This record gives sequence, C-alpha cells and structure tokens, in this order.
Amino acid sequence: MGERTPHLDPNVRAALVGLSPSHTRAHIIRAIQEGVAFSLKDTFSIFEEMKVPVTKIRLGGGGARSKLWRQVQADVYGQEVELVEAEEGAAYGAAILAAVGGRHWNSVDEACDAVVRVAARVAPNSEASRLMQKNYSVYRRIYPALRSINPSNSI
Repeated sequence: MGERTPHLDPNVRAALVGLSPSHTRAHIIRAIQEGVAFSLKDTFSIFEEMKVPVTKIRLGGGGARSKLWRQVQADVYGQEVELVEAEEGAAYGAAILAAVGGRHWNSVDEACDAVVRVAARVAPNSEASRLMQKNYSVYRRIYPALRSINPSNSI
C-alpha cells in the first residue's frame, strides 16, 4: 500500500528480511507489528532531528485495544505510551477541532486538556526496548537498500 510518512512513497512494498523455515505465523505477525511501529518511530526520529520534543505518545482507536500492540509500541519508541479513554479516534479529534472552531475552547491544547482522558499507561520493557532500538537501526537501512535495488520504484 506504500508508505506515507516520512518517505511519501506510494510504490514501496513490505519485505520480510531474515525469514527462515523456523519462523511461524506468530513471528510474521509480530514482525509486521514491529515494522509498522518502526515506521511510526521514523516520525519521532524526524522530530528529534528538528529538535521538537515529544513528551507524550497517546494511542487510541481499535488497534490500541491490543495489549501486545501497545507494548510493542512502547518498546519500539523506548517511551511510555498512554491509552486514551475515547475509542472514537479520528472522529473524536474532529469533534474537538470543531468545538475549537466554534469557539467552545480557545485552543486545541485547552480542548484536549478538558476532554482527553488517559485510561492506562504502558511503560517500555527495558530489555525488549534495547533490542528494538538495535533492530530499528537495521530497519532504517532496509528502505534505502530496497529502493536502490529496484530503481523502477515498484518494490
């Protein structure tokens, strides 16, 4: 389906690197989760390069119901993640923006402070997070390598 952030490449495709006959379906599912989290972490890496601090990471929506997915993200980001109470995700955010636009609140920050509630927090597992940071450095090298061997951009 391509990649949006930060590569903006609609033609890139997924790759399972290092797959062996001993890997199971569970390994593949976990690898996909880690790959998605690594892709999201790329955005945090850009913020870091720009010296924009990320002090909180909040998860919401259907995917956030998975305890494993929340833990994978905390471990990959190396930072606590917060699960928001509202499960509506984008629709809830749109309602908040509409209320700010309707002058119910003066700013998005004020609105979020008033209505966004944290239901739970998930801390990274230090050992798993160390492994994820190592794996992330490998992940960062995969995309340019795949692009370089497929100049037609049809990975």
